Amino acid sequence: METGLIEKMPCHNQQLNKSESPEHAAKHVRFARGSAAAEPCQDDTKPCENLTTSDIQRQIGPQLKLLPLNDQIRELQTIIRDKSTSRGDFVFCADRLIRLVVEEGLNQLPYSECTVTTPTGHKYEGVKFEKGNCGVSIMRSGEAMEQGLRDCCRSIRIGKILIQSDEETQKAKVYYAKFPPDISRRKVLLMYPILSTGNTVIEAVRVLNEHGLLAKHIILLSLFSTPHGAQSIVQEFPDITILTTEVHAVAPTHFGQRYFGTD
Repeated sequence: METGLIEKMPCHNQQLNKSESPEHAAKHVRFARGSAAAEPCQDDTKPCENLTTSDIQRQIGPQLKLLPLNDQIRELQTIIRDKSTSRGDFVFCADRLIRLVVEEGLNQLPYSECTVTTPTGHKYEGVKFEKGNCGVSIMRSGEAMEQGLRDCCRSIRIGKILIQSDEETQKAKVYYAKFPPDISRRKVLLMYPILSTGNTVIEAVRVLNEHGLLAKHIILLSLFSTPHGAQSIVQEFPDITILTTEVHAVAPTHFGQRYFGTD
């Protein structure tokens, strides 16, 4: 019985869907044309609302990874974007979406094969994550993702960066940074839920670079991103990995205020 289950159950690190099917792509949520909240796309050749997921990923490159879209994720995205959503429902759905992103972020970390003995005495060939991972949240909105990471990794260490942008110039400035002392030797899950201009994340990665951490060891966990934000980050740090649920010109920039109740 147990042997049969082992043969049928894929490893949680196994890539089940290596490419997006046409049906999957067709279900991608789009904003209605003429929306007052719509922003111009950075691509001059095609309006942003006409870009498919494949178009965006092709423009930005393989560094951008999107969670496979399904109806569960679409509903969570919809509730978070809906201005009539209560704060209780907003936080509940945001936490669920954060958990999905964190789980997939962990799936991007390196692992090694191992063999364990089951209670019935059988040998099971599985995997275990390599040591040396940590999280870094960009305050304040990034702190919303900390609990989701701790729920998956109870003992993981989490550093913090406080960066604020000038309202007129949009230039980011670092006010506070605290990391594990050996962060240069770790794989880092950098947490920031909304990528709008990308300036805050770019400044955060620069600070991590100054502490000896290479961009190729950073996995940026985000819920929503604009094409411009993702592209700006990748252009500045080509080796970084960005993981998000959606790339669209209209980002829910109200996220932090709604999540922490300061709106």
